[in-house]
Amino acid sequence: MAGSSFGKNFRITTWGESHGEALGAVVDGCPAGIKLSEADLQKDLDRRKPGRTEFATPRQEADQVKILSGVFEGYTTGTPISLIIYNNNQRPYDYSEIAQYYRPGHADYTYDQKYGFRDYRGGGRSSGRETAARVGAGAIAKKLLAEFGIEINAYTYSIGNVEINPERFQKEEVSNNPVAMPDPIAAEQAVEFLRKIKDQEDSAGGVVECIVNNVPAGLGEPVFEKLDAMLGRAIFSIGAVKAVEIGSGINASKMTGWEHNDFYRYSEDQILTKESNNAGGILGGISDGFPIKLRAHIKPTPSIHKQQRTVNKAGENINIQVKGRHDPIIVPRAVIVVEAMVALTLADYLLQNTMSNIKLLKRALQAPE
Repeated sequence: MAGSSFGKNFRITTWGESHGEALGAVVDGCPAGIKLSEADLQKDLDRRKPGRTEFATPRQEADQVKILSGVFEGYTTGTPISLIIYNNNQRPYDYSEIAQYYRPGHADYTYDQKYGFRDYRGGGRSSGRETAARVGAGAIAKKLLAEFGIEINAYTYSIGNVEINPERFQKEEVSNNPVAMPDPIAAEQAVEFLRKIKDQEDSAGGVVECIVNNVPAGLGEPVFEKLDAMLGRAIFSIGAVKAVEIGSGINASKMTGWEHNDFYRYSEDQILTKESNNAGGILGGISDGFPIKLRAHIKPTPSIHKQQRTVNKAGENINIQVKGRHDPIIVPRAVIVVEAMVALTLADYLLQNTMSNIKLLKRALQAPE
């Protein structure tokens, strides 16, 4: 299977299956000398792990991460960092029936067509459980970015038709409610909506918004590897994502040039400012030094207990009810996954930017300019 690696300079490879013995990641290209411990990774993994709220799968996994290599006496060594997370609550027998049919909304059919067979235990590599490895790797990228003051904050922007009100934005609320919303009133409305959906044996989707502050200008490449294009690639690699917006996103198509352009001004102390940020912090594929803003639109969880229509391998039309333990919504748990993929992308480009001009390269190598 190709396609399990991401990045060039800061490169990760994830491995493992939903109901295998373990899953993990190898991070290559992380600079030496960064203070790093398993606790740094664990706090992000705890935000993603199952079983924490009434709207998460009841599967109980500690998601305890262990660093196997690349860290010595509390600091990165510059060699590959290997992470492992053991699966302690596998129940592959929950999925034995699906070996003979294709679940709507899942990758069962496409995996069969590509590989000739599939790991049907919860979806194998196509399972959302694979993202635990990304979160662990993303936590390492965050540690690198923190050295430069770069901060990544994601949260649930909407669930179904319930959206947050920016005027009620409270950052601390993200960790205070089960839907990871920074608006306590919207969070209550979303909880009520999800309880109804859950009672109907159905599921819901939503939007994760991510804001990145203190990104230096100059990250990204101007043609095929634009920063917004690579962020889009990173976010789209999360299995449930169906659309990605940067800045004004789809609303840009409804605006005039006058409305959409971000006008520049100098402040009294000669600091460059913008009157708006419709570009979302990226122009010409390169960061402009202003906050990066993106949104990930996430589909409803495809595993629902309602009866669904599908087909089996014998060529018959059948009705099914999916068994097992599933989230009625994955948006709140996806918040930290979005943060991880943004961090991995920015870490990769931060390292690459050192080589973008001779002054930066000389500065990195402490050569005379």
